Amino acid sequence: MDVVLPCLDEAAALPGVLAGLPPGYRAIVVDNGSSDGSPDVAASLGAKVVHEPRRGYGAAVHTGLEAATADIVCFADADGSLDLADLPRLVTAVENGADLAVGRRVSTGPGVWPWHARAGNVVLALLLRSRGLPVRDIAPLRAADRRALLGLGVTDRAFGYPLELLIRAQRRGWRVREFDVRYGERAKGTKSKVSGSVRGTLRAVRDFGRVLAR
Repeated sequence: MDVVLPCLDEAAALPGVLAGLPPGYRAIVVDNGSSDGSPDVAASLGAKVVHEPRRGYGAAVHTGLEAATADIVCFADADGSLDLADLPRLVTAVENGADLAVGRRVSTGPGVWPWHARAGNVVLALLLRSRGLPVRDIAPLRAADRRALLGLGVTDRAFGYPLELLIRAQRRGWRVREFDVRYGERAKGTKSKVSGSVRGTLRAVRDFGRVLAR
C-alpha cells in the first residue's frame, strides 16, 4: 500500500511517523516547500520523496496521489498526531467493498484538539450529514482505490480538498465508511497549519466555504 504524507516543515515528526508505518506500507512524502530539511530526512529513512512547489494541502495530496502506484492509496498527516497502525482497518474496508474509508479523530488526551478547530469540524460534519453522508469528521486519514479517486476529479488544491472529496463522493453514490482513529499530540518541534492557530482555522474555513459554494 502507498501512504501519501503531505509535508511542510515536519522534519521533527518524520522519524516517528515513518517508523509507525505498518509492514508493507510505503511512504510517499510530498514536500510542499519545507525549509527545515524535511525531504532529506524522509529520503534518509527510505521514503519516496516528491516535490510540489505550489503551496496548499490539496496540491500536495494530489501530487502524492499521482505519484502512487498501489491499487489502494492511503493519506495521513505527517505531524505525528495520527497512529498509522489504524490504516489497515481502513484498507480492509476498501478491500471489502467500501469506496472510501475515513477516520473519525478521537482525542487521546485533553487539549489535543483546540476548540476552534473542533467547532469548525462539527459544523462541517453536520452539513455533510444533512446531505446524506454519514460522517462526523473531516479527517486527514483516508483510504480509497487510486484509479477511482483520480476519476473523482477533485479540483481544490488548498485546505478544501478533503471536503470536496467527501461532497463528490456523496454525489457519485460512493459507499463511505468511517472508523474511530486515535488523535494525539503533534510531534515536538512542529506546528499545525490549521488547528495550531485561530488564523489557520479561519483560512481553512474560508477554503471550505469556497467548496460549499460551488
